[in-house]
Amino acid sequence: MARTRAATYDDQREHILAQAAALFAHQGYPGTSMNQVAAACGVSKATLYHYMRDKAELLAQIAQSHVGRLEALVAEVAAQPLPAEERLRMLITRFVREYADAQHHHRVLTEDVKFLEPAAQRQVLDGQRRVVTAFARTLAEVRPALAEQQLAKPLTMLLFGMINWMFTWLKPGGALNHDMMAPLVSDLFLGGLHAVQAPAAATAAPFSPPIHPTETAR
Repeated sequence: MARTRAATYDDQREHILAQAAALFAHQGYPGTSMNQVAAACGVSKATLYHYMRDKAELLAQIAQSHVGRLEALVAEVAAQPLPAEERLRMLITRFVREYADAQHHHRVLTEDVKFLEPAAQRQVLDGQRRVVTAFARTLAEVRPALAEQQLAKPLTMLLFGMINWMFTWLKPGGALNHDMMAPLVSDLFLGGLHAVQAPAAATAAPFSPPIHPTETAR
């Protein structure tokens, strides 16, 4: 007979992912042991292995769950019967707020994806690319000429450049918080978006983003 899961299984799993993400974010994936994760979670190492096969699966679950939440946000906003510019503003706001509540997961996604096994890495990167494509599609609805000039994705990557690294300088308890920053990002980006002029070489070759919202050169 198949073994049934305890009612608290999912909650405990999420707790493990959150604690592991915090450890990976502060001391790096290679520098964190399963013993440390177990201690942070307040469980035995044997119990930890009941939830995760090994550290590689733990990293994969952190990255995949975070990207999954981002894709879910995109789907929720896409379902709203709103004009394109309002949907883009909503996407920006939802992502800024999501990053505020998942800074450890986001840091892991930006810094530790390279440690994933190939199949898990492909799954994460495919999800990231779908997010970029959705943003770029919405951006092109705001200014259709950008798609023709092959600028929708490069401008999307510039937008993510504003959002992705906010966690490195926007400190808790400061004069600004993420809710206050979201409309500033929207105003700054959309105000500039309508002024963008295609460079002469913009139609020379299609742009292919290296990875997506999260893999940015430091």
